[in-house]
Amino acid sequence: KTSKGDFKNMRFVNIQSENGLIPGLKTENGLLNVKQTMENMGHPHIPETMNDIIANGNEALQQLVNELNEARDKHVYIEENNINYAPCVDNPGKIICIGLNYRKHAEESNMPIPEYPILFSKFNNSLAGHNEDVVISKYTNQLDYEAELGLVIGKQAKDVSEEDALDHVFGYFVANDLSARDLQFRSGQWLLGKTSDGLLPVGPELITKDEVPDPNNLRITCTLNGDTRQDSNTKDMIFNCKEIVSYISQFMTLDPGDLIITGTPEGVVLGLPEDERVYLQDGDE
Repeated sequence: KTSKGDFKNMRFVNIQSENGLIPGLKTENGLLNVKQTMENMGHPHIPETMNDIIANGNEALQQLVNELNEARDKHVYIEENNINYAPCVDNPGKIICIGLNYRKHAEESNMPIPEYPILFSKFNNSLAGHNEDVVISKYTNQLDYEAELGLVIGKQAKDVSEEDALDHVFGYFVANDLSARDLQFRSGQWLLGKTSDGLLPVGPELITKDEVPDPNNLRITCTLNGDTRQDSNTKDMIFNCKEIVSYISQFMTLDPGDLIITGTPEGVVLGLPEDERVYLQDGDE
């Protein structure tokens, strides 16, 4: 019996197709079409979406991987050259974001270190996929970038301890919490500047938690037109991943597929002196 070592770091992607979204799994032989492969296997429990895979949990995922390894003659692969990526998790029940969660970012923003995690929300309309164009709203002139580590809940979490918190995580991904600063600070609530259409690109890949021994020791970077603007490490978080999951679960039940976006490090446009700030423009990458 082969092991999951035959798969490339258990990285899932979500693909746009004429027939809807297709979950794909990166393997050493290419990008596996999970749904079609399982149909070929005659599998009784075929996941239709990425959310189905997440909801089945990490233990079921291990069983699925073993079954896929044993049925190599049934594998169906997807041509990777012209993939249209969907958000790596496309239909979360909740998107909870953490504000001012890096020490150096709080300092560059001239804001005090929070005593408790600052929570705000985005909605599904803000999700975007890898390489997708994001339309700048005509109502903002101050669109900023924020590279972030995201995590997706894999098992329901209610009032969990910090010690057990990461047991409820399915996996991790990269995100960009695009923020319209002029709208964000129009009032005392941040929501307006955070959740316009397309302001949360996520992915391209969702990597399972067993491939990330310590989510709070990861390099995190953001480039703007090839110029590195953010280059930090998740160990600079004020509240680490297990603290965040535990804290949120004290006040609301976290369900499989829910996303938590954990904050951004220093280097955003807002952190520059006012006369040096050049916000995102048409055509920027």
